[in-house]
Amino acid sequence: MRFGVAVYPGSNCDYDTYRVIRDVLNQEVELIDYRTTELKNIDCMVLPGGFSFGDYLRPGTLASHTPLTSAVKDFADKGGLVIGICNGFQILTEAHLLPGALMPNIHGKFVCKHQYLRVENSNTPFTNQCEEGQVLKIPIAHHDGNYFVDEDTLREMEDNGQIVLRYCDEFGNITEEANPNGSLRNIAGVCNKNKNVFGLMPHPERASESILGTEDGLYILRSILESYC
Repeated sequence: MRFGVAVYPGSNCDYDTYRVIRDVLNQEVELIDYRTTELKNIDCMVLPGGFSFGDYLRPGTLASHTPLTSAVKDFADKGGLVIGICNGFQILTEAHLLPGALMPNIHGKFVCKHQYLRVENSNTPFTNQCEEGQVLKIPIAHHDGNYFVDEDTLREMEDNGQIVLRYCDEFGNITEEANPNGSLRNIAGVCNKNKNVFGLMPHPERASESILGTEDGLYILRSILESYC
């Protein structure tokens, strides 16, 4: 499988993601500049974490108007797999590839810690190696992860199985105390209607080797590989 990792000015998780795909998943991968106008020979596109364009205006806004993001839209419209991690999730919402918006954390602080997540839908290309209700431990690191969407759209997303991950405690309970940023209904990750575009605030690339304290991110990354087989 061949991956592309987007590189915007201000991306800072691009090389981490690149290395995990190359050295842990043992897959082909290339870094793709934000001025790129067409994606060729790519099976999955990754929009990594960071602070694209310095988070000016809103996180992800300027990146959503680049030639590369236009190419990602075309790629997704043709059924290509796209995963946006943290800032990548923000870019996907700003580009309207995913519904909703990521607002500043409710407490106004940057949060960086390991976070428990409950898998709400295992029937996606990004969670097929998980079980519904499974609890994953994956780090978060963000200031603007407070997910919001209007009630009508949320209801439609729930009906379509587009809520993929929720913040929870270690036992899988969805509680206010387990919510690190004020996100609506503890939402941590969502997909589009066709299930080929996925955005999440947690960082699976930071949970892919035992030395980092958890390998639970591999459930997500290996699901992508399985969906390609």
